Formats: sequence, C-alpha cells, structure tokens
Amino acid sequence: MKRILGAALVAAAGLATTASAQFHPDVIYGSDTRVDLYQVKDPALLALADSTIALFQASDVTIKDGAAALATQPYGETYALCKEEPFYSQGSGAFCSGSLVAPDVIMTAGHCVPSAAECAGIKFVFGFDVKQEGVLPASVPETQVYGCKELIGREQNETGADWALVRLDRKVADHAPVKLNLSGTIAKGAPVMVIGHPAGLPTKIAGGAHVRDASPNGYFVANLDTYGGNSGSAVFNESTGLVEGVLVRGEQDFVRKNGCFVSNVCPVDGCRGEDVTKIANVAPKIPVAEEQAHVAALQPKLEQILNALQGEGRP
Repeated sequence: MKRILGAALVAAAGLATTASAQFHPDVIYGSDTRVDLYQVKDPALLALADSTIALFQASDVTIKDGAAALATQPYGETYALCKEEPFYSQGSGAFCSGSLVAPDVIMTAGHCVPSAAECAGIKFVFGFDVKQEGVLPASVPETQVYGCKELIGREQNETGADWALVRLDRKVADHAPVKLNLSGTIAKGAPVMVIGHPAGLPTKIAGGAHVRDASPNGYFVANLDTYGGNSGSAVFNESTGLVEGVLVRGEQDFVRKNGCFVSNVCPVDGCRGEDVTKIANVAPKIPVAEEQAHVAALQPKLEQILNALQGEGRP
C-alpha cells in the first residue's frame, strides 16, 4: 500500500513554501512498509539511510553552541490525522528529501529547488531520524547541517524527468555517497525501495515494492509507499543496493474518515503508482558519475584478465 499527502493538506498545515507548494504527492500500496531506523538491523540498509538528507527551510534551523535545533510540528495534529495513523506522535519538518551522490553534491527533485536564489534559503540536514525508540530528533550537531553553494543543474518536466543537483558549501566527510545504476536501464518487476522523509517525518525506509512500468520517457512507475515529503528521495534496487532514480510524483496521500484523515490505501497494482525519475537522466550531470561509469566499463575486462591468470595457475 502507499499513502500520500495532498498539496492542499501541506498548505493547510502551514508547511507550504515556494518549493513545497509544487509538491506532486504520493500514496500507500498494499501494506504500509515504512519503518524507522531503530527497527532496521541490516547494516547495508542503515548505510544507505546514512546518506539520506532532509531539506529544511533555513528559517527552521537554529544553530547555537554547536547544535542545530530543527523546527517541527506535531505530525498527527498538523495534518488532522486519525490517531491510528502510523507515526502520529512524531514531528514533521522537512519539506523534501535528498541523497549524497558525491562528496559535496546532493541529488533531489527539481521542484524541491526551483532556483539558485531559493537554494540559498535551504539547509541540508543529515541525521533527522529515529535511532532509538521513543527518542524523537529535536536537533542534530551543527556539523550535520550544510548550505547551498551552487545549483549545479535541474529539470522539472511535469510528465517526465524531475531532478536537481546541489553543490554543498563544503565536502561531507562522515557520510558516504550512494552508488548509482549506471547501466541506464531498469526492468518492469524490478524490486525497489525508497529512503526519505514522508510528509516531512524523520527518515523512513519503505521496501517491498516493484517497478510497474519502465517504459515512460524519463521516469518509471513503481508502487512505493511514499508521501509528499518523499519528493527527492533516492529509490534503490533492493537486489543491488544501487540507486535507480529519484521519487518525484504520485497518488494523493490522505482521505477523510469520520472527521479526520487516514492514509490513502491502494491495491498493490492499483491507483496511478509513484513516478521515479530514471537515474540515467541525472547521472551525466553528477561530477563523479563519469569516473564510476569508466570503472564499470573496465570491470568485465578486469574479470577476463583475472580469470586468465587463474587459469594459468597464478594466485
């Protein structure tokens, strides 16, 4: 299942900004698979989550005495949710998601960073997550907050690719860039998962999804469990751990139920699905992607040499 927050709800919650007002929200397909980081034991998944970043308005980040306080609003109350909704008591603050793709470069959705001027008003925050049950993040170390040095490039096609690359104000030393699928292809049925900030919540991992349609130009469609704040989230191949794309559009998030709102639940292969910009549309603009592609191209040749040496009895 997927759940999605509508743009109208985002605005009503007081979270609408120039970027968030352009959200194309998402939904829940089948069963809600979103989990907090404290519920995850797989080191590989936690490593991917460690490269995830939350986009906050600069005015919502206050730095003092080495700590950065993050302004959040009560998720359940702000969105008038029914109390049985997952994560009801958590705080919502991020307006988009992103991931580290080079030592000083963040990848997100184009509609999250509409211009260089607006990029200057965004703070990119690592560590907005729940690593211990019941301990909600009110702040992060100042070292985990970055500014925008440059908007490297962006594209925002309402029926195609939607992406942005941001150069941070300094290199990131304590988080590793994610790895990309540079083959340029993804197949229908491929298993995928998403890591980001649904509805502005602390980092959530949602897996168990698959590609429903890989044929559209510039994007593919999957049944990922995502919401408006997931815009810009990296979508990973569950089999390889490689990034396949950027979450950008989807189904409506919530529906009314007895005077409050609940997540919009769709059949596994029902509703419209969630749109993911294919990584092939972004990779050529990422500074290190060309080097990675060169290494990937050499890999078969290196394997042939290694096999030949082993055939000759060499160690």
